Amino acid sequence: MVKVIMGLKGTGKTKQMVELINAAAGAENGNVVAIEHSRSLTFDIHYKIRLVDAVSYQINTYESLRGFICGLYAGNYDITHIFIEGLRKILPDENQESTTRFLDWLERFSQENGIKFTVSISVDPALAPEGIKKYL
Repeated sequence: MVKVIMGLKGTGKTKQMVELINAAAGAENGNVVAIEHSRSLTFDIHYKIRLVDAVSYQINTYESLRGFICGLYAGNYDITHIFIEGLRKILPDENQESTTRFLDWLERFSQENGIKFTVSISVDPALAPEGIKKYL
């Protein structure tokens, strides 16, 4: 399952993500991971959540993010939910086709491995293509 939270800057996406992440800390039976552009969520999320700073691992392309997610899962099969906060901050690629392909890959990976993904993207939802809207 892939869920996208989309909106312009200042519309409350991060607050919503923090609430979802903290809720997952208590509700999930496995491990929860949050990937973000910096460590700005350090004091906002539950201590049980594994917080990953994408910059520290030089994640700067969709290919490197896919590889990183595969590596996370290969190292810990108990991961049940991965949150990606600020996809456009992590990967400043404005190409919506690339984003759609990445979300489709996440959906396949989710189905194959039983992991849920929640992704926030700073973009006007009215401008999103159908390939992204299906995950809203």
